[in-house]
Amino acid sequence: MTQKGDQAIYGQKRCPAQEAASLIPSGAKICMALGTGQPPALLAALAERARSGSVADLRIYYMLCTGIAGASVFDFALRDRIAPMSLFHSGVERMLDRQHGEAHLPMVDFLPCHFSQVPRAMVEHVGVDTLIATVAPMDADGNFSLGTDVDYALAVARKPGTRIILEVNAHMPYVQGDCMIPLSAVTALVEHDVALPTLPAITRTAVDDAIGATVAGLIRDGDCLQMGIGALPEAVCAGLANHRHLGIHTEMMTTGLAGLMQSGVVDNSRKQIHAGRAIYTFALGDQALYDFLHDNPAVEAHPVDYVNNPFLIARNDNMVSVNATLQVDFHGACNSEFVNGRQFSGTGGQVDFVRGAYASRGGRSIIACHSTAAKGTISRITPHLDGPVTTPRMDTHLIVTEYGLADLKGKSVGERARALIAIAHPDFREQLERAAFDAGLFAG
Repeated sequence: MTQKGDQAIYGQKRCPAQEAASLIPSGAKICMALGTGQPPALLAALAERARSGSVADLRIYYMLCTGIAGASVFDFALRDRIAPMSLFHSGVERMLDRQHGEAHLPMVDFLPCHFSQVPRAMVEHVGVDTLIATVAPMDADGNFSLGTDVDYALAVARKPGTRIILEVNAHMPYVQGDCMIPLSAVTALVEHDVALPTLPAITRTAVDDAIGATVAGLIRDGDCLQMGIGALPEAVCAGLANHRHLGIHTEMMTTGLAGLMQSGVVDNSRKQIHAGRAIYTFALGDQALYDFLHDNPAVEAHPVDYVNNPFLIARNDNMVSVNATLQVDFHGACNSEFVNGRQFSGTGGQVDFVRGAYASRGGRSIIACHSTAAKGTISRITPHLDGPVTTPRMDTHLIVTEYGLADLKGKSVGERARALIAIAHPDFREQLERAAFDAGLFAG
């Protein structure tokens, strides 16, 4: 039981969602929690206030939007009153881009930023003044755990003067670590129990499994892992069943990583920092993942400017980062965020972990992709990227496709081009070789 004083203060700050939303004035710069931390009741109430004309000129800064926000505050009809300011696109922004592009009314602004730098960007450069987030119920010490989504939210909560409006949800797992907001800092509380958003089951292909097997072969017993989202990381997890004493230091906790902990493959015993515990900054997966995280002493959540700090990442020996990309050029530069001239996702923490893993003693940075896109009609190994550089050529280390591995460190640009063409799809190798020759990368 919490102390009676905390309960009394809690009661004073508890209110309906409509009342809590009314505390946000026109012109506010709002930080919305990432992913499953996005509060549905608050967002619905805020959207209704905007729809009625009670509030306007709002900017909402966030990453990885879910359908919760897409169906409320980011409704197309509210585009002149609420501006989405995305630091990492999801399917919601891609849908809005298509919708608004057709109407010639661009709406979703994108802010380029490494994930590790987002807290500082929110607090210092943007100057957000309001935090809205979903939290677990208050604990005996009068604190609310941010649960699945600590990332940038905690830095905003700790900024003096921030308006903090929390949605308390019994379905949010209570997670330990540096992820607590004290009751004393909270402006208002809304109680709303609803299941958290989950990811649909991932269907892996034979190509995914081939890449996963190659990547798993690069991982040794005792390594410390970071992995991202999607079929490729899940395929890697499937290939690690016979490994032992692995550790986890990752920006994203996934169903696959949790499964490795439950099976005993991961015990975090050989980590140099946070030994015995898996560290993450946000989690997204199925309900089994959320159940696993709840009050689990083997897991801790920390802010992203800590978890994704390359210098901290490097303190774990044998750190291995596994990330996906959309394109790799002949020099080894990666485009992991642009498709057909449009923002598709974002930089996220890819570069944070690419650099941190390689700086680790014995560390390896792995970037993987299918050899082709668009049903085999486009090569992902390409002379030139179709979008901005996400991971620079100076940072890339190991590139993997279903056709093998290219180790780029210590290679000249010509040697890199040959190594990458060797793991391109066979249907494209001849034309890629001609392009490399024409570009002067190969000797005559």
